[in-house]
Amino acid sequence: MSEKRVFFAGGAGFIASHTIPILLERGYSIRIFDNMRRGDRARTERFIAESGGRVELVEKDVTNGGPVREHMAGCTHVIHFPTMSINKSVADPHESVYLNMIGSNNVFAAAADEGVRRLVFASTASVYGNPAKLPMHEDDELAPLTPYCISKRACEDLLGFYQRERGLSWNALRFFNVYGPGQRVEAYYTSVINHFLQRLRAGEPPVIDGKGEQSMDFVHVHDIARAVVAALESERGCSPINIGTGVDTSVATLATLLIDAVGVDVEPRFNPRDVLVARRAADIGRAREMLGWEPTITVEQGMADLVAATEPVAVGSV
Repeated sequence: MSEKRVFFAGGAGFIASHTIPILLERGYSIRIFDNMRRGDRARTERFIAESGGRVELVEKDVTNGGPVREHMAGCTHVIHFPTMSINKSVADPHESVYLNMIGSNNVFAAAADEGVRRLVFASTASVYGNPAKLPMHEDDELAPLTPYCISKRACEDLLGFYQRERGLSWNALRFFNVYGPGQRVEAYYTSVINHFLQRLRAGEPPVIDGKGEQSMDFVHVHDIARAVVAALESERGCSPINIGTGVDTSVATLATLLIDAVGVDVEPRFNPRDVLVARRAADIGRAREMLGWEPTITVEQGMADLVAATEPVAVGSV
């Protein structure tokens, strides 16, 4: 058995597909624990085939505590990604709370019992709700608005409980607007990218509601994956940590970036109507201090690389 073995819940998903190669490079073996309802089976099987026995798949659900405890045995680290999306959490709060809370508690409790060196949890910037100021800092007031966001905040509190009571070492990464090649099309926060790309590739202008002043902090999935591994290995732990770029990119600016990257001769079309102008930008000082991490891919470079992919790709958020 490898000295470093990761129990990777939700390890067949989008961010995991960019994280696993880094883990392998750093000498980890990986036990993917995923029910595969949304996981990429072909990509997972490729990891298994090419890893020389260092990647395995356990096709189980985190809401079943017995298998979680059984397969956590012998693992030194844990990454926990399974979650219900924002849209689905509003449509079905019960399922969202059950997966996000019961499943997460099963993983956290097993990790505490196993005495793992570090657990990394995929939280979200949505725990802040509508921020009163920018950039958004980890110590700002939290005001989550949906069952998804509420359960993520509650999971951070659960991690604090297992830290106090059982000595669990953890980091909760508050991801901002994740994008990159291979993401599903239905993701909530960055579906605007996919919408714009579909229109531009058809030679049509992107349509923007209002003046396009609403903004997001777009962070490339490669930088997200680097942050996950840094959080797994950092000397300091037991903290929520923003993972973004610190740059709020307006929807109007995004449209211009994508027009330039696609190379079409169109101008954005604005749909005059009242819209809620929400803005997002992360304070990433804690990530720099605790993880030695900062983003390496600008939104300009990332969007250009996305468009330059050999096939049209979908983008989105955790």
